[in-house]
Amino acid sequence: MPVAQVNGARLNYVQMAPEDATDEVEDLIMVHGLATNMAFWYFHYAPVFSQRFRVTLFDLRGHGRSEMTESGYEPPDLAQDLLGLMDHLGIRKAHFLTHSYGGVVALNAACLAPHRFSSLVLADTHIAAARHEHHWEAGQFGTKMQAVLDEHGIGLDTRDPYFGYKLLTEVAHLQLRSEEVPAVLQEMVSPFIGKYGNRTASQWIRLMDQTKACTELMGDDGLRLDELRKLQFPIMAMYGDHSQARLTGRELLEVWGHAVFRRVRDGGHFFPSSRPQELISGCNRFWGGEFGVRHELRTGEPKRNFFRSDRIFQAGEAWYFTTREHARVGPAASRAEAEQVLASFIAAMATEQLSAVSQ
Repeated sequence: MPVAQVNGARLNYVQMAPEDATDEVEDLIMVHGLATNMAFWYFHYAPVFSQRFRVTLFDLRGHGRSEMTESGYEPPDLAQDLLGLMDHLGIRKAHFLTHSYGGVVALNAACLAPHRFSSLVLADTHIAAARHEHHWEAGQFGTKMQAVLDEHGIGLDTRDPYFGYKLLTEVAHLQLRSEEVPAVLQEMVSPFIGKYGNRTASQWIRLMDQTKACTELMGDDGLRLDELRKLQFPIMAMYGDHSQARLTGRELLEVWGHAVFRRVRDGGHFFPSSRPQELISGCNRFWGGEFGVRHELRTGEPKRNFFRSDRIFQAGEAWYFTTREHARVGPAASRAEAEQVLASFIAAMATEQLSAVSQ
């Protein structure tokens, strides 16, 4: 694979484009998170999106086949890596698809050079400003996970704002010792599970132990809410129901009034890996403008942003729909039946609003 010498590091990258690509084709850059590499996007996403975009994948500094330097892992440094790679490849402006820490890298780059962003998709990205804005809470899922950690003697606290990063290191050690990873943790640490798990775990431990990455990655991420508010290009943020990163999403609702926020029902932090079709569909609908239609406000309702999802969905063999008041209404035997019940609900709400206005 080709490499680029950028910002004092050798970065591994690959590009894919439509067969009939011209100079007018738009660019899409995908940025993976910590403890993964470009393979995170390569198999499920690149073949699909390269039919429309010139796709660029790369390994972050210290990941995959990119150089593991002694330092240079602070988010502003990684952002300069990203912008430098764009310069090297002659990419003036691009769309961005990011996961987890890859979103932190992209947001730092966006604050430095917003004119180079056509759009940005954040998939389950934490930011420190949101962590510290409110008291960090684990929630019901975190309480359940804490019990699992305690049972297996893993000395971590789910209320720690950097719990996810520290969990990666703990599980990497488990993997290298050939010890069983508790099932409830496997979705959260999917890079270490499977055929190449030991290789990924070994590289992560080397990165943590032999460089300054541990302190630089888990320090200040360089992002400030007042700077993020200045970003006006199209943004979509998707968060899993069972991910700590969802707390960041809740804070960002108040930061970007123009952004699209989508919930991934019952999803965890690595939903792009476990449920790729949902993210692919969401991206295509976002880039196609489907989410640009603003929802009508109910009478007396303040103007604010919401996490949204498809109102009609299937769970097992049954169909359900959601409302603002109820997370799940059903079951229905078919999608058509769910649509019919939802239509009746909407009609009843409209009648109620008309009645309220007339009074």
